[in-house]
Amino acid sequence: MAQVLEMKFLNEDNKTVTLTIEHPIVPVDEKKVDKVMETIVAANIFQSTGGMIVASKSARIVERTVTDIPLA
Repeated sequence: MAQVLEMKFLNEDNKTVTLTIEHPIVPVDEKKVDKVMETIVAANIFQSTGGMIVASKSARIVERTVTDIPLA
């Protein structure tokens, strides 16, 4: 099962911007994720089509199961 950490932010246009981290350390430390997101906002280094990232919105772990289907 593949897992990713999605960190969602708001940009200057109030649109959602998602940064994805593959293979996060599980269990995720909520305080560390919050601190990292605050650091990203404060650093003001990521720009999206709607402008700079200006606020944290949410974070989540997304799990995906992939099953290969053999073909004849």
